Amino acid sequence: MNTQPKASHFIGGAFVEDTRGAAFDSIHPATGAVIARLHEATPDILSRSLEAACDAQAAWAALAPVERGRILHRAAMILRARNHDLSVLETLDTGKPLQETLVADAASGADAFEYFAGFAPTVTGQTIPLGRDMAYTLREPLGVCAGIGAWNYPIQIACWKAAPALAFGNAMVFKPSELTPLSALALAEILHEAGLPAGVFNVVQGRGAVGAGLASDARVAKVSLTGSVPTGRKVYTAAAQGMRAVTMELGGKSPLIIFDDADVENAVSAAILGNFYSAGQICSNGTRVFVHQRIKAEFLDRLAARTRQIRLGDPLDPQTQMGPLVSEEQMNKVLRHIARGLDAGARLVCGGARHGTSGCFVQPTVFADVRDDMALAQQEIFGPVMSVLDFTDETEVIARANATEYGLAAGVFTRDLARAHRVAGAMQAGTVWVNAYNLTPVEMPFGGVKASGIGRENGHAALEHYTRIKSVYLGLGDVDAPY
Repeated sequence: MNTQPKASHFIGGAFVEDTRGAAFDSIHPATGAVIARLHEATPDILSRSLEAACDAQAAWAALAPVERGRILHRAAMILRARNHDLSVLETLDTGKPLQETLVADAASGADAFEYFAGFAPTVTGQTIPLGRDMAYTLREPLGVCAGIGAWNYPIQIACWKAAPALAFGNAMVFKPSELTPLSALALAEILHEAGLPAGVFNVVQGRGAVGAGLASDARVAKVSLTGSVPTGRKVYTAAAQGMRAVTMELGGKSPLIIFDDADVENAVSAAILGNFYSAGQICSNGTRVFVHQRIKAEFLDRLAARTRQIRLGDPLDPQTQMGPLVSEEQMNKVLRHIARGLDAGARLVCGGARHGTSGCFVQPTVFADVRDDMALAQQEIFGPVMSVLDFTDETEVIARANATEYGLAAGVFTRDLARAHRVAGAMQAGTVWVNAYNLTPVEMPFGGVKASGIGRENGHAALEHYTRIKSVYLGLGDVDAPY
């Protein structure tokens, strides 16, 4: 596959290059091979992209919603038709195994475009009777939205942001992570092919300075970021200077609580999915696994046996179940966390080291006897490292699960339906899974509370974050003035 894009940026319906921008490489993390070289957006490129979006947005918003929906539906069909090639591209860029990308990346993006294509024509305002007079409301697009993506799900994140923004009449300038820059360009080309007018969706490349430029530009009405908490704080601060709307989907240190009446095999499956899928590089992962003491030994035995069977290797091999971390820097960060966990006295159940001598692979790692005050239980690691903690009492475990600055997600495993609802209601989290984990259908809102974010993506909730309400008062009689 030729992974070198036609140019670094996509602006106004065409690929655009500006070699004055600093060069950077996209590297396949399984081998260290350079698969593409791109250039960061210069101030001129950034301005051109925003001007293109501004120029295109009004006409796009003026289209009948059903017309916008038809274009987005065609884009969904193209995404599905090209899912294999897009999945290979995503695997090369991220290192995630093809076994994952074929079902979880471009396919999820297609779901988003299809969902919001159908949603767009259903959006209406309200009529408000006021006796002689009346009022009504209009749902209006915000204008130009800036999307800033992360490197763990590049094309999915781009689609989750673009689909509602475009469906409701906005234009977008999207900046992917500099570690995974390629699939956003492929998406832009597909949208253009589907009939999206030039300038409605644009892609610019670069590091943090480019994202900061988007977040602080007066032409931007809304910023949607997926990233770390420190990055979110910076972007939120920049956006606030211009009173721009924001959606922040940030980090997590989510609890997965497994009660003694749970189906142990299903709970082990959820813990593995919630820690080792995408090599642990998922913000909502349930990395603090609270297991009732009565089933701890059984749970750890099955967890260790199944974790040791996970197949690491070439992510392009369909049999590979876990690939490398996204970069050498991320691999080394994870290995440092593992070393600190050992130093703190956590018991290593399995894994705990680099896998092989080449590529950015880390063994799927499980620690037991982890305490709440350990860094393992406090800090987001963003790698294949699971911490198992003991508990005996429901009230106690709820308090411990909530004792974190994060609030992205949580999970509960129990056969007791009343307990499931009770604990789900007590969790300080944007999403709670009961007897499941990390399932994020586009129909369901997703987002965090506390330091894990602001706003929601997907579902009907997205309408609130990509439109604004205008109230119109209609006077139907004489004006009564006291003068």
